[in-house]
Amino acid sequence: MEKFDTYFLMGLEDVARYAREKLDLFAPDAELTASEIGDGNLNYVFRVTDGERSVIIKQAGHTARISEDFKLSTDRIRIEAEALKIEGNLVPALVPEVYLFDPVMGCCAMEDLKRFAIMRGTLLEGAVYPHFAEQITTFLAETLIRTSDVVLSHRDKKQMQASFTNPELCEITEDLVYTEPFYDNFKRNSLTPGNEEWTTRLLDDEALRVEIAKLKFDFMTRAQALLHGDLHTGSIFITAEELRVIDPEFAFYGPMGYDIGNVIANLTFAFARATANGDEAQARWIEETIGQIVDLFKEKAVRIWNKDVTEMTAKPAAFRDWYLSEVIRDTAGVAGLELIRRIVGLAKVADITTIDGEARLRAERLCLKAAKRLIMERDHFENGSDFRRNLNDALQTMKEETV
Repeated sequence: MEKFDTYFLMGLEDVARYAREKLDLFAPDAELTASEIGDGNLNYVFRVTDGERSVIIKQAGHTARISEDFKLSTDRIRIEAEALKIEGNLVPALVPEVYLFDPVMGCCAMEDLKRFAIMRGTLLEGAVYPHFAEQITTFLAETLIRTSDVVLSHRDKKQMQASFTNPELCEITEDLVYTEPFYDNFKRNSLTPGNEEWTTRLLDDEALRVEIAKLKFDFMTRAQALLHGDLHTGSIFITAEELRVIDPEFAFYGPMGYDIGNVIANLTFAFARATANGDEAQARWIEETIGQIVDLFKEKAVRIWNKDVTEMTAKPAAFRDWYLSEVIRDTAGVAGLELIRRIVGLAKVADITTIDGEARLRAERLCLKAAKRLIMERDHFENGSDFRRNLNDALQTMKEETV
């Protein structure tokens, strides 16, 4: 019997043996089969099943799958498992259950969400989800406000912050989101043929680069709350009625707007695709949902704050409103950053790359036009209607040839 007492990168037969030895989910004589199901940028994800029950086993390698240039510690699996457990205590219906974390093998075992679908894929097919704004804002408000200095004792918060120091994965974000799209020192960017000159004019804007620097230093220094750290539509499993947030290996203490802004940006990619395809119903739903996310987050954050605030100096309503307005401004800036980096940078999204021809050029321009205003005028974004207006303004002007 394999003891799994020394790290190695598992293959399919290894994973099946691992599940039999380490988990008590299957009968001793069950015939187990394993398959690799992951298509992410970092880790290896397997499903092990006996034909009826199944489990997901996720293992970290010493390099990222997206590029061997990224040398990484397998500690990111510990961070993911611990983040899921914390989120599970706060919003148990919105994350998968973790069964096991194994520091030796750099892996964790968790609930199989096989009856769910990855949200990005279903959006590509034109799906809409009337409950999404309600569900994702519950996740955001509960996990962000309740892990902040507003609710936690400062000692507990600082201890959690130390546990979630995540320098390697934060460095990936700092490079791919906040730096390389605007400087390309590592030559990993790529521009869509036909949009090279148009995009370059945006990226060479010195005033924009100054605002990016401000946002980058916020990301590196503003330890507000425990973030998911990579919250996009590819990190959300969904059905018509339910939602589960997965993959928080990028979790760390940072600015709340980073998670909210990523959700909004990735919905914007779906909006750009819907408009390119002439799917007015989906585009209308996405636009409304973006506005609802901003407004519902604020409403739910206020309710949690008023009920459970522990920090004496944070109790005045005027301070609460100032704090949350800063979160929304950060949300706008981050949404703009995510829009730019997915168009220009190394890790692109299928929402855009699967659009053909001239329609893709227009979709990219829509995203980049929306992005610039989100960053440069983020102080003017206060509520959901501001985000919706920006989206529609970008849509109306997407054929212009100047940024």
